[in-house]
Amino acid sequence: MKTLLQTFLLTFSFIVFNLEAESKPNVIIFLVDDLGWADISLRGAPFDTPNIDSLFQEGMSLDRFYATPICSPTRAALMTGRDPMRLGVAYGVIMPWMNNGIHPDEHFMPQSFQADGYQTAIVGKWHLGHSQAVFHPNYRGFDDFYGHLHTEVGYFPPFANQGGADFQRNGKTISDEGYETYLLANEASRWIRERKKDKPFFLYMPFLAPHTPLEAPEDLVKKYKDLEDKRELTRSEVIDRTRRVNVLGVSARPMFAAVVDALDQAIGQVLKTLEDEGIEEETLILFSSDNGGAAYAGGGADNFPLRGGKGDTYEGGIRVIAAMKWKGVIKENSNMDQVMTVMDIFPTLSSAAKVNMNVSKEINGRNMWPAIAKNKRIKLQDDIFFASETPNYGEFHTTVFNEQFKLVQIISSSLLEVNVENKLFNIQDDPNEYNNLSEKYPSLVREMAEKIRKWRALHPISGTRAQLVPPPGWRAPKDWSSYTIPLDQLQDDPSLGFGTHAHQILDFLLKDHGRIIYDCNENDWERGKCKPDKKHENH
Repeated sequence: MKTLLQTFLLTFSFIVFNLEAESKPNVIIFLVDDLGWADISLRGAPFDTPNIDSLFQEGMSLDRFYATPICSPTRAALMTGRDPMRLGVAYGVIMPWMNNGIHPDEHFMPQSFQADGYQTAIVGKWHLGHSQAVFHPNYRGFDDFYGHLHTEVGYFPPFANQGGADFQRNGKTISDEGYETYLLANEASRWIRERKKDKPFFLYMPFLAPHTPLEAPEDLVKKYKDLEDKRELTRSEVIDRTRRVNVLGVSARPMFAAVVDALDQAIGQVLKTLEDEGIEEETLILFSSDNGGAAYAGGGADNFPLRGGKGDTYEGGIRVIAAMKWKGVIKENSNMDQVMTVMDIFPTLSSAAKVNMNVSKEINGRNMWPAIAKNKRIKLQDDIFFASETPNYGEFHTTVFNEQFKLVQIISSSLLEVNVENKLFNIQDDPNEYNNLSEKYPSLVREMAEKIRKWRALHPISGTRAQLVPPPGWRAPKDWSSYTIPLDQLQDDPSLGFGTHAHQILDFLLKDHGRIIYDCNENDWERGKCKPDKKHENH
């Protein structure tokens, strides 16, 4: 009898151990839009954000987390773990009148989780392509999509962009009524409650808030109507100029506060749903802004004490507010001061969830999970690059940096001249970028500027650029869901444009101008790897 009992206990322990070993966490990504470094009450903001604060207090603050200076590049890097320059979306966002998206050959993070048995959903703003079904969320690893293909659809119905309806569920236009931020929270909570309980889930919540144009529920507008704008200037020439010439003289700060308050309530609702479902300890949460806060006139954000903001490559434009929480796994009220970027999210979350990434292309991000979970020091091996051409066409804000030095390069071009301004900072000792060291270390400036030049040559020549207005005469659809060309009406392969031989010659000749052949660089040419898709080689 004793032997039977021992055998039973050993068998039961083995089963429990294996169930625990095989169990995978749920994953939620809260990606907010244009929230500043100092825009939560935990960091002194004069508005209420108790739920966002709780992610920092009950989890880990990622104190040196970097995203790109603008929207679409960050989302592309997040989804693929790859450098947006290679993907052709480094310089500008995907505007409604653009025909591009992320190449179908690129593997998206939810595809890996989906293949590993996860149920997946996106609730919010996509902004990674809308013209063809191959760019649509439902074809990039998401079982369910509730939200908007574009940005700037407004916070209240009819949720339109360029006058066309842009609110859908899995490709079908819907007419849900209410405040957009709250609608996303309601949908996410419903989806979590109605999930298949025997499978883990991957939920991506890219909020519109607090992106402009700022709108909020009336009770919150009244709550903050007398809020005084006490923000410091950003020390970014471009951004501060907009504040000085603000002819209306009305601060965006009170309305921004109302929008952030509503955002916090929405996140709180989703967190409460996790508690009610009893799965808080089974859920890994990432919270981040997609770029530095929009601190220009009309934006309302605050990145102090960091320099600059959205659109430029000072720390205030790329070093963003971020935290991770996994109750019982990630140490509460902790900080990580190691450099981490948005490209690291895919490999890091995959490692934490023990999900095979299933990628075939080179991943530019690193697995930072050992640093987060076990405080392991992970040395930065490669330089980090970011760029933006938004909002001014022909004005490029670029940067390259490592753990110590950072070069900010601003390239302004007209029809007849190009002006290059270099600023070098020791961001290890001077994270707020007060001291320009370019004259002290001219050889280092030249070395880092050359790295930027080579990096920029990776950009496909038809990738995104700053296009703030549509082509002359272009008309928007009445319904954006009908604008997307269905998969069965598209050819099987990506188009090359013209013959293979011409591609190879032009790709070689263009060099610094960018790439003709997708995902090719100078080293690939030397190794004989720069060829168009094999399906087209005999054409």
